[in-house]
Amino acid sequence: QLAGLAVIAFGLWLRFGGVMADFASDKKSPEYFFMGLYVLVGAGALMTTVGFFGCCGAARESQCLLGAFFACLLVIFAAEVTAGVFAFIGKKVAIQEAQKIYEDTYDDYMKNPGGKVNRTIYHYHLALQCCGKDNMEQQTGLPCPENIQMPKASNCLVEIQNVIDANLHLVGIVGIAIAGITV
Repeated sequence: QLAGLAVIAFGLWLRFGGVMADFASDKKSPEYFFMGLYVLVGAGALMTTVGFFGCCGAARESQCLLGAFFACLLVIFAAEVTAGVFAFIGKKVAIQEAQKIYEDTYDDYMKNPGGKVNRTIYHYHLALQCCGKDNMEQQTGLPCPENIQMPKASNCLVEIQNVIDANLHLVGIVGIAIAGITV
């Protein structure tokens, strides 16, 4: 039960907290971008529920409940391995999609600098601590945070790759590690 709650908390934190949540704030974000996280949270919820029923089955010494507990653990195991493998294999596609979203937002901003996109691109720059797509574009009036670190300030596409690479790597490790604990 505790492992299930930990998986839920970790999945929700990656989805709604931290830098990854900023990628979901745009309406252009594809739903499959967070598919591994959704599977991880679902597996955690199922794991918590099944853990409760496993405890009840053990307390009552019910073969039926313990058999159902084992069957559910197999389903959870498959879901966790799927989330872990998807996080490792789908990393390149997720990075490309997030970079495309940033580039589309960037192009929309360049077409209409005073529009609604101004807040969105500033949100990206603030979350990723970057500004623009390369060094020259920093001087074109992009809404950049004032306190960004200069080595990171040059290329948001590289920062998007770094953030997604790190976070999806973590999702993969946690998914496979929890699957190992489940076994």
